[in-house]
Amino acid sequence: MKTLAYLDCPTGIAGDMCLGALVNAGVPLDYLVEQLERLPLHGEFKLWAERVERQQQVATQLHVDLLPPETGEHSRGHSHGHSHGHSHSQGRQLPQIEALIQAAELPEPVTAQSLAIFQQLAQAEAAVHGIAPEQVHFHEVGAVDAIVDIVGTCLGLDWLQVDTLYCSALPTGGGLVRAAHGLLPVPAPAVLRLLTMAQVPVYSNGIEKELVTPTGAAIATALATQFGPPPPMTLQKVGLGAGGHDLPIPNILRLWVGAASEPERFPASPTEHQHVDAKPSISAAQTEAISQLETQLDDFSPQGIGYLYDQLFAAGAVDVFTQPVSMKKCRPGTLVTVLCPPQAAAACTAVLFRETTTLGVRSTVQQRQVLQRQWAAIATPYGEVQVKIARYQAGGEILNLQPEYEDCARLAQIHGVPWKQVHQAALALGSDQLIHRAAIRASE
Repeated sequence: MKTLAYLDCPTGIAGDMCLGALVNAGVPLDYLVEQLERLPLHGEFKLWAERVERQQQVATQLHVDLLPPETGEHSRGHSHGHSHGHSHSQGRQLPQIEALIQAAELPEPVTAQSLAIFQQLAQAEAAVHGIAPEQVHFHEVGAVDAIVDIVGTCLGLDWLQVDTLYCSALPTGGGLVRAAHGLLPVPAPAVLRLLTMAQVPVYSNGIEKELVTPTGAAIATALATQFGPPPPMTLQKVGLGAGGHDLPIPNILRLWVGAASEPERFPASPTEHQHVDAKPSISAAQTEAISQLETQLDDFSPQGIGYLYDQLFAAGAVDVFTQPVSMKKCRPGTLVTVLCPPQAAAACTAVLFRETTTLGVRSTVQQRQVLQRQWAAIATPYGEVQVKIARYQAGGEILNLQPEYEDCARLAQIHGVPWKQVHQAALALGSDQLIHRAAIRASE
């Protein structure tokens, strides 16, 4: 059963709020400290938590004390809050931060997600300042905070074994925030860029403060697969992470953690009828944003294509395909196309640059219409097969049904029968369900 998590952000999102919610949800603080100590930061920080109240609600607030390398004494003057990414004095650049994360030898998903978040943040900052992402300077204080917040959040989600992360719409906040270059309007330019890149739904809750920090926006846009209402799930725990300011409403980020809803099960025999709506409900398919990345290669070894696919899917791609093309001087080449959520575009682009010989990647954000997809279990004479069901909307008329390849292959090997025999059995039983549903509708 997949584990889902939902970031409920009525007062926005910041990195320390994410960490607080994770610890409140059960992630051991000692585990986070132990893992974060692998980062070659030479004792530059101390992570600790405290129990606080926000409007009489108990929550966990995480603190990062910065320790000057020369003395090792606590720097209590730093306020760990809403200033990440606003200052660009001399400090670490993206390649340096990437090297720090890679040197820590953290769990592979944690490393990949942490790098993707920082690349997302650097890409937004670079767009604001008109420079390359590699040239973005993260302020010395902010860089340490951001590393702890980002890597710590990825460690916590990995500890909870979260498979898919969702996020609510985000409040814009308002007013002004002080940065290295003076006062900036809220949302800060980098935050606004991140929200635009991922096409995040936003709204005003009437609070005139910075509610979404660059670090928080980068975490949400890089990791969340969808923004809006929570997904269907069986709620198991809720973690409450406190922000640093007192606000008119409780300044708390709520992390919902639960199990994906059980798939509906179809009997092997069609004698058991299930109740269905008499009239199918068909409406317009759901519309969502999708990023399309393209690059053409004429000097890349075909042996690397399969590995490239694996790396792109690991970075968040939802589909990858290649086409033969004729390039300049009539050279045969390969067009690589990647479809991914906008929040994964930066990570997928980085994979294309790292793993291929390309010098450029084209990107567009498109609108696509998709059917609601749901997994179901069908009992066949060979065993249970998971099938993917497509509908216009949840609970509506089934438009398509496709048995899972891996299940069919496994059962075919166990029983010593052709794969297509298992596939056809699962497909026929699923089709029987459609026929019986139609019969029930016709008789009512």
